[in-house]
Amino acid sequence: MDQRRQIQEFLASRRARISPESVGLPTAGRKRRVPGLRREEVASLAGVSVDYYIRLERGALPTASDAVIEAVARALQLDAVERAHLFDLARAGRQPSPATPRRVAPATVAAPVQAVLDAMIGVPALVRNAVLDVVTANDLGRALYGELYRGDPQRTPNFARFAFLDPRSHDFWLDWQQVADDIVASLHAAAGADPHNPALTQLIGELSTRSEQFRQLWARHDVHVHTRGVKRMRHPVVGLLELRFELMYLSAEPGLALAAYTAEPGTPSHDNLSLLAAWTATQRRESDLADIPQAEATAEPRPQ
Repeated sequence: MDQRRQIQEFLASRRARISPESVGLPTAGRKRRVPGLRREEVASLAGVSVDYYIRLERGALPTASDAVIEAVARALQLDAVERAHLFDLARAGRQPSPATPRRVAPATVAAPVQAVLDAMIGVPALVRNAVLDVVTANDLGRALYGELYRGDPQRTPNFARFAFLDPRSHDFWLDWQQVADDIVASLHAAAGADPHNPALTQLIGELSTRSEQFRQLWARHDVHVHTRGVKRMRHPVVGLLELRFELMYLSAEPGLALAAYTAEPGTPSHDNLSLLAAWTATQRRESDLADIPQAEATAEPRPQ
């Protein structure tokens, strides 16, 4: 990913959404050729020279002090996630210390994390990384997102690939557009924090090449991370599900987050989730029986 271009397009997209009236700038009698704020208006609001701001927007952001970046963030009315993304873009453009190794999210989780997942009875839960791969899940989590696992068995299930490259995702997520927006915004945040992540670069390149919908959303440069909310799904086994989710980042596992899903008691979604749990348990028992050698399964018990 071109870091200078990421900086330029993000800053340009943020000032394009702000009207001059909303920040108290006069507009009467002035013909405007661009939506939102001009560069000189952002410079004035941030308290820097026009030439300096133009250099920042053209990719020189990493040379700016934290105070200047903060002033630009205020001028562009960035929220907390967008502000963090702006600082990430600046830090990523600076020379990293050769003594600081890059932290890479593990491909698997530690045994205690898997034990926590498996102990969450009746609650679908999974662990995903910044690239939105499903690193692991409990049985009910795999059943909930079984559609993701029906793709290429050689590839790790991935929310972004499923959303943009698998037509079934439009039937699975009732609010597909919102899910797609959230996925792209999350990948933008990840790209700002770790632009040299090869898995992330490969994923964005693949989706940009194969999905026009992804390209359009990526060009908007929206950045946000949802740590809680509601997902509405049409599950192929149990039907409609409306589930609340919580996303919790694992401090001991860099780059990984645990997502857990629950249904409101007394609702049809709660009944359907219970039905899915029963179906999952049945599938697990049948699978375990299939793994038992036939001779052992049919042998009569020995007399005591």
